[in-house]
Amino acid sequence: MKAGDRNPHENLERELDRLRAELTRRERDSKLHNDRQQRQIDGLQRQIERLKRENDHLKQQLATERRAGRRQAAPFAKDRPQGRGGRPGRRPGARYGRHGRRRRPAQVDETHCAPVPAACPDCGGAVATSHVTSQYQEELPKVEPIIRHFQVEVGHCTQCRRRVQGRHRLQTSDAVGAAGVQLGPNIAALVVELHTELGMPLAKVAHVLGTQFGVSVTEGGLVHLLHRTAAAAAPAYAALREQIRQSPLVTPDETGWRIDAVRHWLWAFTTRDTTVYAICDGRGFDEAAAVLGEDFAGVLVRDGWVAYRGFKHATHQSCLAHLLRRCKQLQEDHPDSMWAGAVQAVLQDGLALRDRCNAGEVSEHGLASARGRLAARLGRLIDAPPPLEDAERFAKHLANEFPAVFLFLCDPSIDATNWRAEQAIRPAVVTRKVCGGNRTRKGADTQQVLASVVRTARQRKLDLPDLITTMLRAPTPIVPDVLALPPPS
Repeated sequence: MKAGDRNPHENLERELDRLRAELTRRERDSKLHNDRQQRQIDGLQRQIERLKRENDHLKQQLATERRAGRRQAAPFAKDRPQGRGGRPGRRPGARYGRHGRRRRPAQVDETHCAPVPAACPDCGGAVATSHVTSQYQEELPKVEPIIRHFQVEVGHCTQCRRRVQGRHRLQTSDAVGAAGVQLGPNIAALVVELHTELGMPLAKVAHVLGTQFGVSVTEGGLVHLLHRTAAAAAPAYAALREQIRQSPLVTPDETGWRIDAVRHWLWAFTTRDTTVYAICDGRGFDEAAAVLGEDFAGVLVRDGWVAYRGFKHATHQSCLAHLLRRCKQLQEDHPDSMWAGAVQAVLQDGLALRDRCNAGEVSEHGLASARGRLAARLGRLIDAPPPLEDAERFAKHLANEFPAVFLFLCDPSIDATNWRAEQAIRPAVVTRKVCGGNRTRKGADTQQVLASVVRTARQRKLDLPDLITTMLRAPTPIVPDVLALPPPS
């Protein structure tokens, strides 16, 4: 073979070697590139997982802060000084308003003379009286307890030999012997007002009784006094529960409670002149039906809690204040979405229509037409929520509540919000913040009975000490006439 004939083969071999080397290099570069991309993908995946965890944590933290903002002891406290500084209070000028002062008392029990001194305190000269002016002082007298001694006659029937004991009209119990030293009904009324209504701890109540009234009593003695008062008020509590059942309109609400550190719920059912509290171990339909009855057929003005929808025979009004707060929350979380603002506008237009109707500016036909237009606007918004999880959840809630949103525009006697129950729950929330709840089931029963009687007495403008005295002095438990009124029409 000639030398020239070997060159093509050698060239071909060299070209093959070069191609093999190029292929190997490219495979190596491709593997390095793939490895680098895989590492980037893994890093991005880890970053996505971290951001998801961080997002979940921030959502949970946001929800916790929102709950804390609603339930803290001072939810409206400012985090920085307000105003422009300077002296606090209203500024002088034409816009100051009416100057307030205590009214002159209509009755004067004592009159004292305050003569001028014989000599001037500065120069020692004689002082001549020019006129007499008046000053009034309202003062509390020094209170000392009244100690009553009842000499109770004890006998027996000459026929059946049964023991018979006398009872004076001022007595509150037939107990003698070890239980023969008792606290009177006025003290019981004061303890109920300070502890049950105002949330003062029993230790402080005992301190007030000892220092201001000269009554020495322990916390345990006050507990027994509250239990005895609740036992006397038990028939009245049962009567109030029956009045709530028969009421044509009830506003319920519930809040957290604790018995011996175990989670319970305090329910409040209120009308215009009656309030009933019930401390239960649950927050469902069964607990609400235990007070209202499963076949309650009146109007329920309530928030959106699903348990209330179990009252199939009732007519429902959903609280617009709760719906408006959810609208505001959605606008804060999703400022770019206009949907929540549109829902808010519909609800506020409904409230404005109610105000115009109450002012006599809208006829019955005009009210019906406007109500239909509002319902149509709200229906269109419910059918087309934005692609946001929060908005879709709120739209689903509005769809469930839709028949109960504008009921207050059909009947002016129906409130648009559950403000009555919210106000009824506030004293209980104060007590919960101070005392934390109850230690025993018996304490919870006493709490619900006395709180119901106190709140109803305030609604009906009754004399609480007189009411408690009447129940305690009755030989057998009674329902006072002022608490046996029929439910409001």
